[in-house]
Amino acid sequence: MAEHKHAHTCSCGHDHEHEHNHACACGHDHEHEHKHTCACGHDHEEHGKPNCPCGHDSLTEGTGHDRGMGKLFFALGGGLLTLNSFILQSLLPSQAYAAELSALCGAVVLALPIIFTAVKDLWRGKVYMNELVALAILASLASGDFQVAGIIAFFLLVTIIIETRTASGAQRSIEELIKLTPNTAHQVIDGVEQDVQVTDLKVGDIIRVRPGENFPVDAVIVAGESTVNQASITGESVPVEKSVGSDVFAGTQNLTGAVELQVTKVGEDTTLGKVKDMILQAEASRTPVVRIIDRYAGFYTPTVLMIAWVCWWFTEDMDSVIAFLVISCPCAVVLATPTAVVAAVAAAARLGIFIKNVSHLELASKLTAFVFDKTGTLTDGLLSVVRLQVFGEVSQAELLQTAGAVEQSSNHPTARAIQKLAAEAGLELPQAEELTEAHGKGVSGKVNGVEIIVGRANWMRERGLDVPAQDDAEAEGMSVVYVARDGVVIGWIGFRDKIRNESAAMLTDLRKLGVRYCAMVTGDRKSVAETVAAQLQIDEFESECLPEGKVAFVEKVKETHRVAVVGDGVNDAPALAAGDLGIAMGAIGSDVAINSASVALMTNDLRRIAMLVYLSRKSQMIINQNLLFGMLFVFGGMIVSAVGLMTPVWAAVLHAGSTLIIIFNSARLVRTGEELTLEEGGEEPEQEEE
Repeated sequence: MAEHKHAHTCSCGHDHEHEHNHACACGHDHEHEHKHTCACGHDHEEHGKPNCPCGHDSLTEGTGHDRGMGKLFFALGGGLLTLNSFILQSLLPSQAYAAELSALCGAVVLALPIIFTAVKDLWRGKVYMNELVALAILASLASGDFQVAGIIAFFLLVTIIIETRTASGAQRSIEELIKLTPNTAHQVIDGVEQDVQVTDLKVGDIIRVRPGENFPVDAVIVAGESTVNQASITGESVPVEKSVGSDVFAGTQNLTGAVELQVTKVGEDTTLGKVKDMILQAEASRTPVVRIIDRYAGFYTPTVLMIAWVCWWFTEDMDSVIAFLVISCPCAVVLATPTAVVAAVAAAARLGIFIKNVSHLELASKLTAFVFDKTGTLTDGLLSVVRLQVFGEVSQAELLQTAGAVEQSSNHPTARAIQKLAAEAGLELPQAEELTEAHGKGVSGKVNGVEIIVGRANWMRERGLDVPAQDDAEAEGMSVVYVARDGVVIGWIGFRDKIRNESAAMLTDLRKLGVRYCAMVTGDRKSVAETVAAQLQIDEFESECLPEGKVAFVEKVKETHRVAVVGDGVNDAPALAAGDLGIAMGAIGSDVAINSASVALMTNDLRRIAMLVYLSRKSQMIINQNLLFGMLFVFGGMIVSAVGLMTPVWAAVLHAGSTLIIIFNSARLVRTGEELTLEEGGEEPEQEEE
């Protein structure tokens, strides 16, 4: 494949380059100049802006919203003219000509945008569902009953407007995200503050943010402290305390104190920019049901037209044929899945759960197993040194200083715990050279020419060192790393991690939802893993796992289950990618987490995992309800119309009503999980009515 310039994923799930045509595995060519997908799941190019089978315009640069407003003006204008014809007919019977003219003008105004769309489809050689509506309106006009034609056109145009507004859900989400970031920033240059455009900021610049303002970029606090509302990204309603050294993120709000910041990320590289990309990815993806509808849309319209012609041939009742054409437009079926998906994705985003592909939302409802990383997922991941055990004449301070020297450049939790204790003890750590870190095993280096090795027992033995067994450490459930100097083990350091408060409740909720198997993988020793597994009643655990070992364990579980892998997204990227569904915890600010997982949780609240499964299953239930109702309405209405028991006006009214029912039924998903944010804010959650 040629080099990518902003690769995109098309509706079939294959990546395509930005400036070239490609044939994907499904055999379709795709020309990518920012291709978008509307709520009904059909792709639209930015240039040319074709319509999808259900009549939605492309959603580029706000055009979906603008065109929806244009149709609204046609609907209001034409509706008033049609209403005026009824008023004239009722109050001024002598003005029959004026009433007829007003009805004709109203019908034409209402029909114009629909007929125009249908003509564009035909010009491109496509026969979609717009043609059914246009033919019904033209047949009504030809019959001479302009008031009926106006009423039909009004309700159908209102339906299209509703669909267009529903389809632009992702666009509006992105617009709301853009509003979160200010256009200007207060940059501090040589102690002097001046306002600059956010687009002019560079990494390393110093800016000042006052209370009440939103942070324009990702940055780290260098002066001051404040309370920050991160709900726009993490879904947490409780503000977070920030001080010097804390990271803040674009789009979050500074609440209490003025702070000075050093810019770390700008533009699309910020966490908010990554979230916007995830929303676009979710919008550009499609569920299998939508793919089926898209596949057979080209056959549906000709079939309906053939049946309508047969009805007219046998009955010669034009009203029945018009009603048949109106009721056969399957907007309710087309919107059944997308409206529910848009509502579910919106509910998830409000909770800080970002789903890259809507097919992942569907997959979450079918999960039967979860594999969790231990450190940083089921536990807090903030290891603390609880014991320093020395051998021979070495002091505890010397042991800590020796280990800290080679751990200074590592970001592993054990390294951070050693660094923290050394700083609290006031130890000055010597500079180490020739540092080498073996991921998940340990680190080595030289201090004043002497080799220092810090790592796990197995790794030390692999390097030929004599490592004594520490049964007491195992009995106490500590994680242990050994310290060797000049080929001799001089002691070990014991760590302990705290299990998250919500871990047990989350596992209970998953089992209530029907998840049959919960496992844990960790690089820690067996005794530590066994202690955590026993406390949380984990079904199975695997200890002393390297990244490749975690992948092998996940592959084994996949043989009998649909499995989700949950990890911190940094150390667990290979395992996250190996699962049927990868869920990255605490992804705020983490590019690796967002890139490696199918779902990114912007917070470390484990309750979001059970809520994701519940939301997925609830959305599938509502999709099934929508599809059942939509199909009953369309096919039942076609039968009733074909036998002459439905008028064109009632067909138009029921058509609009069915679309509203689908949308309102899907909207029930939007408040899902609201109880989590209410609990975080200290409010009493309301009971949700089913």
